[in-house]
Amino acid sequence: MIATCVLAFLGQLLTQTTFGTDLLAAYGAKVNPLITAGQYWRLITPMWLHGSILHIAFNMYALFIFGSNLERYYGHIRFLLLYLISGYAGNVISFMMTPRPSLGSSTAIFGLLAAQAVFLYQNRQLIRNARSLLTSTLMIAAINLLLGTSPGIDNWGHLGGLIGGLAFAWSAGPIWTVQADFNGVSLVNQRSRRRVALVAVGVTLVFTALAVLRIWMG
Repeated sequence: MIATCVLAFLGQLLTQTTFGTDLLAAYGAKVNPLITAGQYWRLITPMWLHGSILHIAFNMYALFIFGSNLERYYGHIRFLLLYLISGYAGNVISFMMTPRPSLGSSTAIFGLLAAQAVFLYQNRQLIRNARSLLTSTLMIAAINLLLGTSPGIDNWGHLGGLIGGLAFAWSAGPIWTVQADFNGVSLVNQRSRRRVALVAVGVTLVFTALAVLRIWMG
């Protein structure tokens, strides 16, 4: 995900240099009237786009810090689903709640924060210092939401990402149990791939229904 975001940002810089305008942002940012007019991909593409070097640097650092361990616990496919669903949910809530254009992967990153908190809570019996880690995660989320009240920051997108990540992680995130057999003691994930797929579809449909309702209302 970091690589694709960096490549997209390089494309943004290239089009700015070549054509004098950021074509990727022009065709991919969340712009409410254009979404209502039928450009529905703008509910997905903003999570690959950024407004400045500082913007992408901060988001990619956060993605690396929170994503590395979480992807190890979730597995590649489930982590990808979490990331995409969180980003999509954030853009949908932003589309519903604010008319301002926006872009950035922070919608998805806030979903990772929610998923980390859920993972720590649901596996607290097996994780050392789970309570302090959970408190730290909640504090980071709260501080960043508070910082998001600054002008120019799409805090509705952040909140939507949190909600989307929470919904997916609570029902499809890994829950470990200890299993003993002839090979020793191992950790087994209770959540099946079928459950993960069903939850991913269900959460996506819920947020799609919200987007359709917003479009229908004009």
